[in-house]
Amino acid sequence: MKSSGKAILATAALITLLFAPAAQANTLVATSPIAGSTLKAGPSAITITTEFPLIEEGNEIIVTDPNGKRVDTGILTVLGTDAVAEMKPLETSGLYKVSYLLLSEVDVPLEGSYTFTYSAVVLSTPSASAIPQPMASASATAEPVGSNFGTNLFVIFLLGLSILVLIGMGAYARKIFKEK
Repeated sequence: MKSSGKAILATAALITLLFAPAAQANTLVATSPIAGSTLKAGPSAITITTEFPLIEEGNEIIVTDPNGKRVDTGILTVLGTDAVAEMKPLETSGLYKVSYLLLSEVDVPLEGSYTFTYSAVVLSTPSASAIPQPMASASATAEPVGSNFGTNLFVIFLLGLSILVLIGMGAYARKIFKEK
């Protein structure tokens, strides 16, 4: 019985050591504008929300227009888990890229990028020959960026628990067969 207790303790310690670094990684929770969205009005700011609070210095959010020209003002404000980058007025329709490097006290930088589309509103007088065309549906949902830390932690916990149950059942079966 003592050896099975040691085995269970050793297995639990090994699982903790293997998955502890993964549990420390900061993840992306939300973005505004939403990744993959199409906007009719240009945003005044880009907001990226993370799971862990961000540190004040060293963070960066860069927004570029379809021509590769930077359209953020370079002013970045950190408010807890939110990083907010001020924007210049958008002038060009097309695909905009948001690149970010965010630092938290967890010591693992969160780096990545996402895109959104800006469709400038064009004011014109309708002509007699203009036939309205159906717009493409935006039914394609944007894939979530990053992963949910809580879900990952729960799955890792369940995996560890199942290993412990398996070891416990093996020790119990060994005990039963030794008694017979």
